[in-house]
Amino acid sequence: MASLNKVFLIGRLTRDPELRRIPSGAAVTEFSLAVNRYYKDASGERKEETSFVDIVVWGKKAETFSEYVSKGEEVLIIGRLKQDRWTTDDNQNRSKIRITCESFQFLSKRGQRNSGSADDQKDDNLDSDFEDPGTVPF
Repeated sequence: MASLNKVFLIGRLTRDPELRRIPSGAAVTEFSLAVNRYYKDASGERKEETSFVDIVVWGKKAETFSEYVSKGEEVLIIGRLKQDRWTTDDNQNRSKIRITCESFQFLSKRGQRNSGSADDQKDDNLDSDFEDPGTVPF
């Protein structure tokens, strides 16, 4: 059975990256990314949907990432989905899906954070013109 687990995201950091070291000494950086999707509703009105995605970066890449970016800057993240599972103190099973970053590219230039707004985006960025953005056209 074939399988593919690859994620490409462009978005803005919602907070400064947090660099820490695990007991083995490996570096890990965690942050959240705001990713926007634009579409038109049934009346033709332009809508925006924002998803907030948790990202984790490991090793030397984690150190580099946390050194050069901060809240509000735009980045490209290439990675994979990973489901974290744990049991709480009161014996409840929990899980959460995060993106494990395999590579990244800085898209903001220093001093140009938050340049541009949703209104500056062209309608070409709309994912679809379908009435309901959750419907499939077949």
